[in-house]
Amino acid sequence: MIKNVPSVTPILPCPVLLVEDARPTQERLLKIMHELGYASDAIHVAGTLADARQFVSTQRFALALVDLGLPDGSGIDFIAELRQRDSALSILVISAWSTQDTILRALHAGATGYLLKERDDLEVLLSIRSVLRGGAPIDPFIARHILGQLPQAKDSDSQAGDNRQVQSPSVLTTREAQILALVADGKSNREIADHLLISRYTVECHITHIYRKLEVSSRTKAINEGRLRGLLQ
Repeated sequence: MIKNVPSVTPILPCPVLLVEDARPTQERLLKIMHELGYASDAIHVAGTLADARQFVSTQRFALALVDLGLPDGSGIDFIAELRQRDSALSILVISAWSTQDTILRALHAGATGYLLKERDDLEVLLSIRSVLRGGAPIDPFIARHILGQLPQAKDSDSQAGDNRQVQSPSVLTTREAQILALVADGKSNREIADHLLISRYTVECHITHIYRKLEVSSRTKAINEGRLRGLLQ
C-alpha cells in the first residue's frame, strides 16, 4: 500500500493498456493502478508488441503505459502506431532507457510523458495521475538532461546597462519553501497537511513541484539540495 495517497474520483478513463515484458514491473504497475482505483479487469497487460497490437486491433484504450525495450521490437514504433490510431490517447512511457536520443524519439512518436522506472511508487502514481488529468509529466532527470543541452540565453539587457535581475526558474514559492522546511524537520505528508491545514494531495503536489525545481528524486536529496542553495537554515 502506498502511504499518504488520497482517494481519487471513482470515474477513471478505461480501459488501460500496460505494455511491459518484465513480470516484477508488471506486478508493480498493476499494484499502483489498483491504488489509483482501477479494477483488474480494466487493465490489459501485454508482454510483447504482438500481444499489444492484438489488443488495440480489437478495442480502443483510454490510457497506455508503454515500456520501450520489448522482446519483439521497439516500444517507440508502437507509440507511433497508437498515436496514429487515436490522437487523443494518453501514452506514458515508463522505461529504464534514459538516453537523450531515445527520449526525444519517444516524444516525437507521440508519447504524452516519460518516466524512468527507477522512480518510487508514489512518483509513478503521481505521474500516471497527472496524465489522467491531462498533464504531460517528464522525469526530472530527463528534463534536467535535455535542458542542459540547450544554449544558455544571453542577458542582453545587462550588457546594455539594465540592472534587472533574472529570477532562477528553480526558486521555490513561499509555500514550497515552507513545506521543504517541514520536510527537513522530519514531518510526514500527513503531519505537514495537518500543520498547514491543507490536504495531503496538495502537499504531495507541492513536493512533486519541489523535486522538479530542485532536480531531485527523494526527500533526502531535496533537503540536501535545499541546504546547498541556501533555502534551508
